[in-house]
Amino acid sequence: MITYREALALSLRSVSRLPSWRVPLAEALGLAAAGDVFSEDPVPPFTNSAMDGFALRSADAAGASDGSPARLRVVGDVSAGQVAAWRIEEGAAVRIMTGAPVPDGADAVAPIESVSADGEWVRIPGPVRPGANIRLAGEDIPAGGRVVEAGSALGPAEIGVLAATGHVEVEAVPRARIAVLTTGDELVDASERPGPGRIRDANLHSVCAQVRAFGGIAVPFARVPDRRGAVEEALRKAEAEADAIVTNGGISMGDHDHVREVLEGLGAETLFWRVLQKPGGPLGLFRLHGKAVFGIPGNPVAAMVMMEEYVRPAIRKMMGFSRLHRPEREGVLDDGWRKSRPDGRLHFLRVRLREEEGRLRAALTGPQGSGVLSSMTLAGALALVPEDATSIPPGGRVLLHLTERPEDHG
Repeated sequence: MITYREALALSLRSVSRLPSWRVPLAEALGLAAAGDVFSEDPVPPFTNSAMDGFALRSADAAGASDGSPARLRVVGDVSAGQVAAWRIEEGAAVRIMTGAPVPDGADAVAPIESVSADGEWVRIPGPVRPGANIRLAGEDIPAGGRVVEAGSALGPAEIGVLAATGHVEVEAVPRARIAVLTTGDELVDASERPGPGRIRDANLHSVCAQVRAFGGIAVPFARVPDRRGAVEEALRKAEAEADAIVTNGGISMGDHDHVREVLEGLGAETLFWRVLQKPGGPLGLFRLHGKAVFGIPGNPVAAMVMMEEYVRPAIRKMMGFSRLHRPEREGVLDDGWRKSRPDGRLHFLRVRLREEEGRLRAALTGPQGSGVLSSMTLAGALALVPEDATSIPPGGRVLLHLTERPEDHG
């Protein structure tokens, strides 16, 4: 058995970034940029007004006051999309709209609500600072400036910046296709009422939902009976249809747990099987003809925690993101916790969070059994109890994985 850190490192080494392609901006949301993107042009492309008002020479209003306003002749109007045909000379001003180019000679804009305009004259009741209400060419993005960094997530703001700099397409990494196979003769569809000894298959739905939440494409397979031939057939199909595979259940040491032996029979390399952790001890990782296969346990909490801790970072690596892991913070565990016995395992505890005086405080969601799926609906983080610790005292420090916060704004 290996440690969590060793298993996580092997998981990330088992996958590679998918080949990138050029996609229209309309299809790029949520993907990772495959490379740095630069702007050929400055943004804004010209010096323009930040608001409606009057473009003027700040020197002409330097001595203005309420009792003695500067009186300037309005020599024209310039709207957004137009170019001023005048140069602002001493004692003159131009009525200007937001986004319109600032005329030559002007170095400030007086907001329309602060002045008094009467026909061809405008009164300025006080000094106007040089550069006031003017956006300089290139002050947002200079020509040649980097607008998107390789490996960064393409969110609404990044897509807007790309459009502003003339990019209608972007080189991005596609979404990873993840096959999801649940196994078990005891499972029935969520729409069915289970008979004696049967349970509804919640894991197919929760695991596929996690894949989609992680940014991937879930490829669900019909539930696989606990028969070697059925497991083999499903794995062959999954290998052909997906970039990586997640099997759920059938990975332990029972008489009907066929996943590991079938994979080995198909020529898969076992990277690890069983990890010093709880939940999720029977976790396995295999490479089947170059594709990663995550064999996760069937207990519903173990399944979701293993997806979060191992499969999510692997999917993000496949999809080209530079940040793979959730934010980590140190916090305190209000209620404390004790292992039933020293076991040398890392424990993942589901906890609620609250911030108090700049410190994160965590409280257990309740019973921590790996079948208590409802605890996942309450958890905002996972608290990690180290392998060599037997207890955390009330108020003791714990490392928290913030499972509801994105990697890219950690």
